[in-house]
Amino acid sequence: RLIMRLYGLIGFPLTHSFSHQYFEKKFADANIQDARYKLFPLEDLAQLPLLIQQHTDLQGFNVTIPYKVAILPFLDHISEEAREIGAVNCVKIERNASGLQLSGYNTDIFGFRESLVPVLKPYHRNALVLGTGGAAKAVCFTLQQLGINYALISRSEKNEANKLYSQLTEADIHDNLLIINTTPAGMFPEISKSPDIPYQFLTSRHLLFDLIYNPDITRFMQSGLDAGATVLNGLKMLELQADKSWEIWGD
Repeated sequence: RLIMRLYGLIGFPLTHSFSHQYFEKKFADANIQDARYKLFPLEDLAQLPLLIQQHTDLQGFNVTIPYKVAILPFLDHISEEAREIGAVNCVKIERNASGLQLSGYNTDIFGFRESLVPVLKPYHRNALVLGTGGAAKAVCFTLQQLGINYALISRSEKNEANKLYSQLTEADIHDNLLIINTTPAGMFPEISKSPDIPYQFLTSRHLLFDLIYNPDITRFMQSGLDAGATVLNGLKMLELQADKSWEIWGD
């Protein structure tokens, strides 16, 4: 009998998941018959130890909103990059005689960097990062590695942001030719929403990167296209981070 290997995604709520479809298709295409990928919507992260106990074939899982930061105390080992960022989106489970070992990684960094670099122009030296969550942490870490200056933009004073949306000026848009949306604003089903920035100042030199992948073109991206800017959604980033997760679990 085939020994099944189980992988999955934890988060809440998990109404639609790229990862589930992606891995199921990956397994089918590669004729991998001993692996499955399941969704584990956890209302409370305290349910995680029980989940791992119940699924003895679970060998790794991805982590999404709202647990990328909250997962850290549950881990025995955290990669250097993930520790520096303070966010984990991939966990490997190793079971041996002495018990369980959970290791945390951040594959968002790899996914973001590899999808951004091919479209960067030499004049994309300054960026606005919209949002301050777990995904923003990976984005900022990557921009730092690439030597790109950035400012964090938030809706509320209580975040570690440099500026509020309401404070953004024409000069901010003019000086920051790279704008990255890490918020869920505009994600299906609320496709009529978009981050509240002064879009009228966008130019053809701007690059707008939306981490959302559903819909293909968000309102944020459409505003960029209307100004002749280059736009990118989060699909390539997701595919790359998923492949990286698979690599980590297989090691």
